[in-house]
Amino acid sequence: MSALTNENILNALRNVHDPDLHRDIVSLGFVKGLTITGNDVSFTLELTTPACPVRDQFKADCERQIRALMPEVGRITIEMTSNVVAASNTRKESILPGVRNTIAVASGKGGVGKSTVAVNLAVSLAMDGAKVGMIDADIYGPSAPIMFGIHEQPKIVGGKLIPLERYGVKVMSIGFLVDPMQAVIWRGPMASGAVKQFMSDVEWGELDYLIFDLPPGTGDIQLTLVQTIPLSGAVIVTTPQDVALADARKGLVMFTKVNVPVFGIVENMSFYICSHCNHREEIFDAGGGKKTADQLGVPFLGEIPIATRIRAGGDAGLPIVAGEPESEYALTIRQIARNLAAQVSIQHLTAPPLPKVEILLGGQN
Repeated sequence: MSALTNENILNALRNVHDPDLHRDIVSLGFVKGLTITGNDVSFTLELTTPACPVRDQFKADCERQIRALMPEVGRITIEMTSNVVAASNTRKESILPGVRNTIAVASGKGGVGKSTVAVNLAVSLAMDGAKVGMIDADIYGPSAPIMFGIHEQPKIVGGKLIPLERYGVKVMSIGFLVDPMQAVIWRGPMASGAVKQFMSDVEWGELDYLIFDLPPGTGDIQLTLVQTIPLSGAVIVTTPQDVALADARKGLVMFTKVNVPVFGIVENMSFYICSHCNHREEIFDAGGGKKTADQLGVPFLGEIPIATRIRAGGDAGLPIVAGEPESEYALTIRQIARNLAAQVSIQHLTAPPLPKVEILLGGQN
């Protein structure tokens, strides 16, 4: 029988590996505050995100490895916490000092459900315990007020706007500031200026993830974001048909050219399940998102079916992950959000520093 010591416990825990980072949890520094009292063992497992997709697996594997070391060990107490990883960057810290990660949700074309995906991802991350904010950066077609069910205006305190909060997500949108019956008829610089103000003139506080719901395409606002702050990365939303996939590739190339990592592709409206007979109908073709991700060498985060309940939740201001948290659709989206959180951690812990971007597309400077 092995002596129950800190060293032996840590050796046992070295058999537990992070499936994405391909290292054991001890060398990654996840194990904190290991204490042995008699035959009882307690420690904290500090993960890189509260939305870790293998959180429960880690806990079970830790207990199994310790009991394999010493079968008569007593109570094993594992406290699960997280400390979201952030890449240090002086430009980001000067504009958004309390924000650890900035994530753009983008699409090459409109009509693919990008805003629905962005809102549900933000709420999913918040439901897992992360501190989350969202900027509705689609100045000409803001959708956050409807999808979050927010109809009031933000207050100004100390010269800064206070973001409105719903479902645990801090939200800012031009839709909170203008008459919803009036079109925003601004030239590009004005729209870009509004996005800049949503970063610098809003009191975001401490956030693990700030999500930008971008307008479709590769225009002024996207470039403004890249010029103003170094994004942690981007998520590309597409549908399976060839037209959408072709535009998704262009969006991915745009981010690549300005040195913004792409965390992965989400395939929305992937298929339809008939509510009467459960027949699966692949309305927009099948497998295109996964195939495109494989071709371009980026992760495939998952597929979301086309469903009336997802659409209805957005129209009612009740995202499906909050309104029907145990539904198959909500569980699918929450897993995609956890896959995204994992990719953010992988990027920060494994990727070399990106070069500073000085010259961007289209002659911008």
